[in-house]
Formats: sequence, structure tokens, C-alpha cells
Amino acid sequence: MPGTGGSVDTRVQIGSVELRSPIMTASGTAGYGSELAPYLDLAELGAVVTKSIAAYEWPGNPAPRVHAAPLGMVNAVGLQGPGVDRWLTDHLPALIDTGATIVASIWGRSVDDYRAAADALADAPAEVVAVEVNLSCPNLEGRGAIFAHDAELSAAVVEATAGARRPRWAKLSANTDRIVGVAEAVHAAGAEAVTLINTMLGMVLDPDTLRPVLGAGGGGLSGRAIHPIAVRAVHDVRRALPDLPIVGVGGVATGWDAAELMAVGANAVQVGTAQFAEPAACSRITSELTRFAADRGMRCLVDLSGVV
Repeated sequence: MPGTGGSVDTRVQIGSVELRSPIMTASGTAGYGSELAPYLDLAELGAVVTKSIAAYEWPGNPAPRVHAAPLGMVNAVGLQGPGVDRWLTDHLPALIDTGATIVASIWGRSVDDYRAAADALADAPAEVVAVEVNLSCPNLEGRGAIFAHDAELSAAVVEATAGARRPRWAKLSANTDRIVGVAEAVHAAGAEAVTLINTMLGMVLDPDTLRPVLGAGGGGLSGRAIHPIAVRAVHDVRRALPDLPIVGVGGVATGWDAAELMAVGANAVQVGTAQFAEPAACSRITSELTRFAADRGMRCLVDLSGVV
């Protein structure tokens, strides 16, 4: 039956958006379109969240861009992308053909950049059910700071993206002690939900050259190492803002990881780095999460959310 995992109802609600499952791909880890379709049924996921796309084509950072780290990886891909217009024509149709529910992730270097990206999505097909506004990237207004470190700028971006004409989820950073304040600000500005968290700032050196291994120098740390940080961020935001829908992300590699994020308050969960080693990870994690709930006599996965 659609929306069920045997005896467990897997449907979840993120603001005004109902998803058939709480498990989604995380932005930046599943490409722009149907790249993962050979490995799993994308229509069975809660949603496919695209790699973040700007209003314009963007080349990204110099190579090398990805490097293994203990319990994860560091990356500085630099948000390479084709631009929203080309994504709509060249990548989205194939993704729609898989039957997937789609969340488009957007980014920009200025408030106007975000506005332009959102406006370009105004007439996107109905399969694009929400827009994830990636605030965890450097900006011009803040003199190179990260948008998500500034509540006022983050709120300005969310207000500017209303032209997308669909629900917006603000993706925030845990590289700040202001995450609760920023979450409150973006919700007041129009975000239906927040996505917690993005990568943590990190750097790895080459032992031979004593230089950074990534072409851009530093990068973002993702994977199992940041999972406890994600759990804490979700917990703190849920406790402070009990009515704000939360999508948890960070180091999810098992059904228990997903259950843990839901237990502290996430309504749904995204899977990222695990997909690099196991492209079908979302499918396995969905099954493990459903079994976890069933073994505890839960009839609905939403019963997991916020039990702590």
C-alpha cells in the first residue's frame, strides 16, 4: 500500500507537504536529476533533494574537491551547477519520469541571487513540492560570512524567495551558536521548515606536502563524524521551537541514525554521505527504520518524532 511499510504507516508531514516516507536524499549527494535511479526506486523515497542550484551556471571550486576523512569525508565542490533554467529543461524531466517527489535546493551569493533562483522556479512542475533554501554558503552581503550565521540576512533571503510559489525549507548551519535564533528568524520570515544541519567546517593536510588536500583549502566535513552534532542541533531547535517542522540530516547511515534524529524532534531525515559508498542506502535505511518502529509496536513513523 502506498505510504506504508507493511504494518507501519511511513507517511510524514513537513509543514503543508505530505511525503510517503521520512527518508530523503540530502542536497549535494544525489546529483541534479535521476542519477540514483539505477540503484533504487526513487518514487519510494520521501523526496529527492537536488544538488543546490543557483540562478546562473557556476563552475565550482578547483580540483581536488573530495577527500576521505575519519568517519566521513571533506568536500569543497563549490556548488557547481548548470543554473535553474538548464536544470528545468535538461535534468528535471528525467527525474520526474522516475515518479520521484522533488525538492529543489537553491543557493546564491547575495539576496538577489536567491530571489532570481526562486523566481525561476515559480512555474516548475507540480512534482517539485518544495524549495530548500541553502543558507549554509558564503555570501557577499555579509563580507564572506555564511548566511546561516546571521539571523537578519537569513530572514531576508527567505523573504526574497517567496517567488518560488511553493513551501520553503531553510537549510541551516551548525557552525554557529546562533542556530536557534536563526531558525526562529527564518520561520517568521516564511520558511515552513528548517533542515538541520549542513557540513561542518574542516580541513585535511597532505602528509607529504603539508598543504591542504582540497583545491580550495578548507571544506565541509560530512558523514558519521558529525551525526552527534546533528542530533544536538535538532534537539535544541525542537525544544526552543516546538511547532517548527524539522528535517534532520548529518551522518545518517543506518535506520537507528534516522530514528535517533526523529526521536529528538525531526519530522523527516535526509541521507547524504552514506550514498557515496552505497547508492541504495536510502532504501536500506527506510527498511531498517520501519523495522525499528514495528519492533516497538508503533503503527506510524510519525510516532517516533519528538519522543525525547
